[in-house]
Amino acid sequence: MKNLGSILFSTAIVLAAIIFSYAYQHRNKANNTISVTGLGSKDFVSDLIVWNGSFSKKNTILKEAYAQLDKDRESVKNYLLSKGIAKENIVFSSVTIDKEFDETYDNYGRRQTYTFTGFLLKQEIQVESNNVDQVEEVSREVSELINSGVEFYSFSPQYYYTKLAELKIEMIAEATKDANIRAKKIAENAGSKVGKLKKADMGVFQITAQNSAEEYSWGGSFNTTSKRKSATITVKLEYEVD
Repeated sequence: MKNLGSILFSTAIVLAAIIFSYAYQHRNKANNTISVTGLGSKDFVSDLIVWNGSFSKKNTILKEAYAQLDKDRESVKNYLLSKGIAKENIVFSSVTIDKEFDETYDNYGRRQTYTFTGFLLKQEIQVESNNVDQVEEVSREVSELINSGVEFYSFSPQYYYTKLAELKIEMIAEATKDANIRAKKIAENAGSKVGKLKKADMGVFQITAQNSAEEYSWGGSFNTTSKRKSATITVKLEYEVD
């Protein structure tokens, strides 16, 4: 029985050694990889502009307020057309109507008077065009419209790029190429060669204003306030190393 126990014990030691050696070798093989991050970047100019504005009229008589607003709407439309904005690029929203009141309160916060002051009618306008420079210039000269008697409020234009999908594909290819070059250089310096690609992860797409200190967002930024933009994307690759 002693001999049998010794044999079993010796066999267990040998098996444990074999299993440990196998696991150790494969552990090293699994760790024999290299991870690199490549960058793709592109500067571009927006090819679509969206500009919004609004105008309003107030009158104690609703019918008169609407007639005045209708007159202003024609003035706004004719002004934009005279500046070369195409009719199909001009969109007017529906008219909103609000009743306005003046209120007075005593020293205890109790309302004393509640006087109707008129109907406030408001309408918004949106201009969307691929002629970015033209609309941008008009948005800066809109004070001419105000000087004509129209109570017009202009908002800052928003800038977009219609070929964003194609741009992303180009940048991903650039980032992948950059990461591959980095991996080969690191492996070469270590006396190794880059093997098969094991894993690829794409970072978030960032669009910021050119030459700005605008910070990247964890979930990806998308600047719409600048006509000239910079786009960046990262790709992380993991290779086997031979």
